[in-house]
Amino acid sequence: MAKIKTHSGAKKRFNLTKNGKVKRAHAFKSHILNKKTTKRKRGLRKGAYADKTNVAAIKSLIPYK
Repeated sequence: MAKIKTHSGAKKRFNLTKNGKVKRAHAFKSHILNKKTTKRKRGLRKGAYADKTNVAAIKSLIPYK
């Protein structure tokens, strides 16, 4: 059986934890930062976990991670 190709964009954006959760970064932190409060920007620095409704789709994009 042929290998599954890894999605290039997904491999840069997602990581798997030891327990199989999908780690992700927050969006809206790259530009137009003047109008965002310091508190909001500080919160966006922290990582988050992908929602359970998206986990199966993300894992199929990064099969060998």
